[in-house]
Amino acid sequence: MFKKILIANRGEIALRVIRTAREMGIKTVAVYSSADKESLHVKFADEAVCIGPPESSKSYLNIPNIIAAIELTGADAVHPGYGFLAENAGFAEICSQYKVKFIGPTPEMMNLMGDKVTARDTMKKAGVPIVPGSDGLIEDVAEGLEVAKEIGYPIMIKATAGGGGKGMRIVWKEEDFEKNFENASQEASAAFGNGRCYLEKFIEEPRHIEIQVAGDQFGNVTHLSERDCSIQRRHQKLVEECPSPFVDQELRVKMGDAAKKAAASIRYEGMGTIEFLVDKYKNFYFMEMNTRIQVEHTVTEEVMDFDLIKEQILIAAGEKITKFEYFPPDRGVHAIEVRINAENVLRDFAPNPGKIGAFHTPKGFGVRVDTLAYSGYTVQPYYDSMIAKLICRSHTRAEAIQKMKRALEEFVVEGIQTTIPFHKVLMNNEDFINGNFDTGFLNNWDYVSEIKKLEK
Repeated sequence: MFKKILIANRGEIALRVIRTAREMGIKTVAVYSSADKESLHVKFADEAVCIGPPESSKSYLNIPNIIAAIELTGADAVHPGYGFLAENAGFAEICSQYKVKFIGPTPEMMNLMGDKVTARDTMKKAGVPIVPGSDGLIEDVAEGLEVAKEIGYPIMIKATAGGGGKGMRIVWKEEDFEKNFENASQEASAAFGNGRCYLEKFIEEPRHIEIQVAGDQFGNVTHLSERDCSIQRRHQKLVEECPSPFVDQELRVKMGDAAKKAAASIRYEGMGTIEFLVDKYKNFYFMEMNTRIQVEHTVTEEVMDFDLIKEQILIAAGEKITKFEYFPPDRGVHAIEVRINAENVLRDFAPNPGKIGAFHTPKGFGVRVDTLAYSGYTVQPYYDSMIAKLICRSHTRAEAIQKMKRALEEFVVEGIQTTIPFHKVLMNNEDFINGNFDTGFLNNWDYVSEIKKLEK
């Protein structure tokens, strides 16, 4: 087992790893930018090393400085969390060269699944359903127009190196293709340094359903059921839940088997997530694989009563996976997670960094809060705006929603705007309560008016 893990990340995921590592008797090292000097992960780790100024490119993405922190502290493993360097094959390779275990898949696995075109080809060969689309990258507008005509509109332009909704455009008719193709390419190039794109058929009224998978160093793979992540804003997840109100046991088994097949095809090691689009007829298609732990892993933990971070560390240390399959339909537990972001929902979710005044998190049976915030903490403008995850667990979905309503009323964050008002009105929306939603739900709902009524 590892003696010391360096967490190459910040915020609530760094805290999450620190807590499990301590329970396992493993020492931890926090790295931090100068802006994060007062962050909780810095305070709670056994050691902490400043790796640069506030900008991510000079700190949390600064591989030489992180390697220097590893050497300085004698860490024998690195947990990348999510975001930043979590899916950077180059960083994983450098860790290997320095004889430090990267807690995650190998660089080869990341390269197979990190590039979306390569991932599509890999899944196609493995027999996993994929969305109809181009056979590879589109070289220019002329080729794109030809392929789009073959696929049939509407189509989705997607950046091969994309993420977080960047480099994605829906095109409904041929005359709009050129403008959208150029915009998607330019956006992806600015965000990821790679503007190359491919095309997919746009699935109308889709659900975003993902399957949590795990694989060990011996070729064993398993899955831990699904998460429904369909409540989104511009492809950014806002709410996640398990089990999905849309997925029945037959579909759960089919998707779980497909996810295992996907992971097994590359002998996947570690925790990962296979993301699917599911149409209204319950046909499902591979979308992408996240070769890391995800923000919403906590939903699965609450339903399964299973520490995914601990399992991730054990797998990296050479242990076999725990044989834990999808839960039976009479499991009798449902969990919902909402992301509390420092954003002004009345101004199109504009980031709202600043100093937090009073801060009180809800408590009670079946309520969990993972957060980086505290009273007096300053939310920085340099990083992701999420400050907390609120997870509520109960026996049924209806009970979990009721618990979430109560918990949101108790959640107090003063000094900055947050997404709490949005989640309050969502939990009272009849369509959400009845499970009638897809990824375009927010496009057809005037949540701003509902929030204004709430605040009167």
